[in-house]
Amino acid sequence: MNPEETGKNYDTITGRWSDDRFNMKNGIDQHQRAISFVKSRGKALDVGCGRTGRIMDLLAKEGFKPEGLDVSEKMIALARSRNPEWNFYHEDICSYLLSEKYDFISAWDSIWHIPLDEQVSVISKLARALNPDGIMIFSFGGVNGPGNHSDDTMGPMMYYSSLGINGFIQVFLDNGCTIKHLEFDQYPELHTYIVAQKIA
Repeated sequence: MNPEETGKNYDTITGRWSDDRFNMKNGIDQHQRAISFVKSRGKALDVGCGRTGRIMDLLAKEGFKPEGLDVSEKMIALARSRNPEWNFYHEDICSYLLSEKYDFISAWDSIWHIPLDEQVSVISKLARALNPDGIMIFSFGGVNGPGNHSDDTMGPMMYYSSLGINGFIQVFLDNGCTIKHLEFDQYPELHTYIVAQKIA
C-alpha cells in the first residue's frame, strides 16, 4: 500500500477522531517528556497531524510555532478549518522536500504507515531537518527486526512497517542524533516511542 492509498483510507474514517471514542490525551504525556529536553522553541512540525490539533495545541502552548503535514486531504482540510492561522501541508512525507529547519518534530502514530523501504530515508530526512539540539519524537512498532504487515483494525485495510528498535536507533545515530528516551509506553503491546536529539 502506498502513501496515497493510506491517505484516501484515512479520508474515509475522519470521524473516528471527532467523538468520545478517541482519547484526546493520547500521546500528550510522551510529548511533554520530549519537550523537557528542548533548548530552543522555534518552529515545530507535526508529521501526520490529523484533524484533532491536540499535539499542535500543546506545541503552541509550549512556545513553538507549529506546522502540520498529513497525507489525508480530508484530515488537512479539517485541521485547517480548526486552526486557520497555522501552516498545513497536504503532502506525502516520503516525497516532500523539507525546506525548513525545526526545533521540534513529532511523528506520532503516522510514519509507521510508510513503505518499509522508505523508513530509512524518511527518518534521515526528518533528522536532517532538526536544528542543532532539536528534538524528534516518533512512535513505531517495537519489534526486534525489520518487518511489515496489514490489518483492518481501524476499518479500511492499513499497512504498517518498522525497522525494529535497533534499526531506528541506528538511523538516528547515523544522522548525528543521540537517543534521549525509548519506551514501550503501552506494554505489553509493542507500541514504542523514541525521543532523539540532534547533536549540536
